[in-house]
Formats: sequence, structure tokens, C-alpha cells
Amino acid sequence: SSNDRINALSDALTGNLKSIISSFDSIRSKTSRQAEKQEKKQMERTLVLLKPSTIERALVGEIVNRFEKKGLRIVGMKMMQLTDEILAQHYAHLVKKPFFPILKASMMKTPVIAMCLEGVDAIAVVRYITGYTNGRKADPGTIRGDYCMSNQQNIVHASDSPEAAVEELNRFFRPEEIFDMGDLNLDRLYAVDEL
Repeated sequence: SSNDRINALSDALTGNLKSIISSFDSIRSKTSRQAEKQEKKQMERTLVLLKPSTIERALVGEIVNRFEKKGLRIVGMKMMQLTDEILAQHYAHLVKKPFFPILKASMMKTPVIAMCLEGVDAIAVVRYITGYTNGRKADPGTIRGDYCMSNQQNIVHASDSPEAAVEELNRFFRPEEIFDMGDLNLDRLYAVDEL
């Protein structure tokens, strides 16, 4: 009968629809797991400047040691004398402030050491290690909390966002000055499911 054929067709379509939905859910779940895994593999790079206050106080080794002991990898490092042009770009948001000439003079007092650090969540990790900008308010155990009493002579600069990190790394490094370390030592720094 025609009702039997309609019911059979309806059952077949319902079965096919359930199969399609099940396949879609499976693909979506697999894609989600792959995205999570891919997200976990995302290594970040960030800029750190060891300021003249670090150089003058002979703290370079101790500060670099903090980052390395944490497990961040140095993939670029150089000493350089900052220029008016670089400082005007780097501190563009402060150029009009009355304290900018003092800041500029302090940043040009000695060369700085520019570093490109790499790791999972490197930007946030470096910011946490460096501590609050004003050393008087920075928590003990952070670089600024342990090594400075100043808001300006505060030992290090660290990129504050992924966008700033890209911009600042491009300002201070040429592409050939940043090295690809591949998987070197990653198995000693992260669990398998973090990579």
C-alpha cells in the first residue's frame, strides 16, 4: 500500500538523517580535539629588553637565568644602543608626556640587551615573572619585586600582548636574528598533551 511505502521511505530518511547527524557530530568532535591540540602547540615569542638599570647593576646573568630556569627559550639575543628613532617608535604612546625626556635619557645611558623568548603562553609568563611595572609595588619573587625600587628604572621591558610582541620583535630584530630551535628540549619542558 501507499502508506506502507511512505512509512518505509520515512524510516529510511530518518535513518539516513540520524547517520548524517552522527557523522557530523563525530567530525565536529574530532575537529574540536584537533583545534585544542593545535592550540596547545601554539608557541609564542615575546620581546624582553634588559634596560640600562640592569646593565649598570651587573644583573644581566641573574635576570637571564630567571627566564631560562622557568623554561623559556632564548631564540634571539643581542646588545644594542638605542637611538632617538627607536625610542620614539617604542614609546610613541609616551612621547608627549612631560617625563619622556627623562625616560629617553635613562634608556640611552648604556646599551640594552634585547631578547626574543619563546614558550607556550610566553607573553603572559614573562609578564608574570617580571612583575608589576613599579618595583615598589611588585610582588617579592618577581624580577621587579626582587631587584628594583623604581617605576622607571625597573630592570626590564616585556611585550604586553601578542600584537605588541610582533611589532616590538620586528622593531628590534631582523628575521635572521631570531632562530628556530625546533623541538629542542620541549619534551623536558612540557607534558606530551601540552604540545
